[in-house]
Amino acid sequence: MIKIEVFDPAMCCSTGVCGPSVDPVLPRFAADLEWLKSKGVQVERYNLAQEVGAFTGNPIVKTTLNSQGTKCLPLVLVDGVIVSEAVFPTRQVLAGFVGVDYESEPVLAEDKGQSSLVSIGGPSKIGRR
Repeated sequence: MIKIEVFDPAMCCSTGVCGPSVDPVLPRFAADLEWLKSKGVQVERYNLAQEVGAFTGNPIVKTTLNSQGTKCLPLVLVDGVIVSEAVFPTRQVLAGFVGVDYESEPVLAEDKGQSSLVSIGGPSKIGRR
């Protein structure tokens, strides 16, 4: 089984949805990792703020951090080999790393430029002239 490991910078959580501003890349990346799990890929994710031992216990990660500092994070390893540094790869890139057929993410109405907001309780103009 292919194993992908993600070594995140210090964050409050892996989804990034807590705090004053949400980086849209983080929830997308979390969803992409869940997608990989559904394809049979073993996924492990470590947060520098909460799991320092995972960083110091991995010689490749420790060496990279010692030489580059935290600017190299996130580090993505596939079967113990660094495949990405300093960025959260897209689903398509992740699929390529592990040899899984790429499937695009479902497109939401908001992403198509359509509004999903509706008026409740207001007058309707449908069918009126």
